[in-house]
Amino acid sequence: MVVGHERFTIFATSDEFGTLDPSFMIPFAPPRIDDRTIQAVTDALRSGWITTGPRTKAFEKHLAEYCGVEKLIALNSWTNACELALRWYGVGPGDEVIVPAYTYCATANIVMHVGAKPVLVDVLDDFTMDPEAVRAAMNQRTKCIIPVDIGGMPARVQEIMRVAEEACAWFTPAVNLRIGGSNPQMRLGRALVLSDAAHSFGARIGGKPVGAQADITGFSFHAVKNLTTAEGGALAFHLPEPFNAQELYTWFNTMSLHGQSKDALAKTKPGAWRYDVEAPGWKCNMTDIQAAIGQVELDRYDSETLPRRKAICERYHDAFAPDERFIAPLLKDENRESSYHLYMLRVPGASEVDRNVIIEAIAKRDVSVNVHFLPLPMLSFYKRFGCRMEDYPYAYIHYSREISLPVYFDLTDAQVDTVIAAVKASVQEVLG
Repeated sequence: MVVGHERFTIFATSDEFGTLDPSFMIPFAPPRIDDRTIQAVTDALRSGWITTGPRTKAFEKHLAEYCGVEKLIALNSWTNACELALRWYGVGPGDEVIVPAYTYCATANIVMHVGAKPVLVDVLDDFTMDPEAVRAAMNQRTKCIIPVDIGGMPARVQEIMRVAEEACAWFTPAVNLRIGGSNPQMRLGRALVLSDAAHSFGARIGGKPVGAQADITGFSFHAVKNLTTAEGGALAFHLPEPFNAQELYTWFNTMSLHGQSKDALAKTKPGAWRYDVEAPGWKCNMTDIQAAIGQVELDRYDSETLPRRKAICERYHDAFAPDERFIAPLLKDENRESSYHLYMLRVPGASEVDRNVIIEAIAKRDVSVNVHFLPLPMLSFYKRFGCRMEDYPYAYIHYSREISLPVYFDLTDAQVDTVIAAVKASVQEVLG
């Protein structure tokens, strides 16, 4: 780790950041950690609140305001947050959940965790779930659809919501299900749309921030994300009537703390030590230390983070979009705008092997890049589960040509130009 006076420059130490070699001149995605971040964490530590407390509650309120929803809960990861959402909806053995073949394994893993079956569908040219493929996959066992926002570009959530609503006649709720005193499947009367927005905090759909389009939206605040809490996640609730946002928040808050009726903050009131356990819950709350980092990032998100990431992506776009050797990613259309989380460049003349050799050539030029993602059918577990890559041709062709370029706040224009030169030279070297 190289330490500067005003800001830490943190070189990647895991594949999440794109390289295991700290000698890279340009890393893939180091987090922004500066004196404001350090002071916020120090203040949290000195306050005595290092678990869920006032900072977490304030962070939740500000996130909800940003997303345009009444209630949002901050938890310890996207994975645990969205698995808890599946459990709240009573998804389990015998049920099916539709997920795209092109996503990180967490999207499907949580379906396996609750005993349901992930049903894979192919994707569109923008890497996101094909709504018509979802329509074809719907049946009486479908309890949930998980559209995934890729690289910061929102999935076609509004179209997928319509598919879910149009298929309500097929929906067969679990009649004996009782969660929090009610049956959420019978109340909603259709498949739940649980948006995987791990990449897209701050993206826009119809001019509004992601978070108020699907029934529930799950965010990730992992170290490489646009807005980080080191590790962390959140659920934004946007369910229709008769669902009550405060009741939802109360249930998720309780179940994120082993089913305990009071969290640590509530128990600090005089004489309020007594609690009950309403159900055997889980443990996935966010801490005030994490929330302190997140609040700093949220305060400067629209004024600093998003504009800089957008400027970097537009600089890449100016260099690659006119060049016929490349396919530049979609960053904006008439209804959606990316959060500029990744710049997912494709090399249409390359095979998967060629793409891998190009990445090696880029690395030799002191630039770290990455690939997002290995499609689910290429992973050993999902192969054994019966998934076949040939059933999802678009997912494979996009993956086989894709190279993710560095995008992070401290990346300078000069470094962006270095990345561009390295990529173009490497493609020339490998493909001629």
